[in-house]
Amino acid sequence: MTDVSAFADLVPLDHGLCVLSTLRGDGSVQASVVNAGVLPHPLTGERVVGLVATGGSRKLHNLRAAPRATIVARAGWQWAAVEGRTDLIGPDDPRTGVDAEALRLLLREIFQAAGGTHEDWDVYDRVMAEERRTAVLLTPVRTYTNP
Repeated sequence: MTDVSAFADLVPLDHGLCVLSTLRGDGSVQASVVNAGVLPHPLTGERVVGLVATGGSRKLHNLRAAPRATIVARAGWQWAAVEGRTDLIGPDDPRTGVDAEALRLLLREIFQAAGGTHEDWDVYDRVMAEERRTAVLLTPVRTYTNP
């Protein structure tokens, strides 16, 4: 099952806070709390889970080496998990078909899908560029929830 609807339904209930798990080089799991949301993949149109990662972060290092992850959203006792492969799009992970302007807009779209708002988008854009922020797009291979 690869429908991300249950995951998307939980995003607004806890500010898009989720736990992302990636694999370290030694095979152990690295987990981090992120803000995530559901949006169409900019190249395929498929519904994916998106988050924004700081350039140079361990999660990006892990995802470059092993491009798969699991992300869990929860609100109270409800939860939904999405497992799948990841695409990285950013200044250090360029993709054909996504120029600098498209990346700027994609980072905004992910932030908004996770429930974020901003009073000054120019400042947001500047900070994203300075921090070499990268879009992480998780294409679902498996989804599951609590009953």
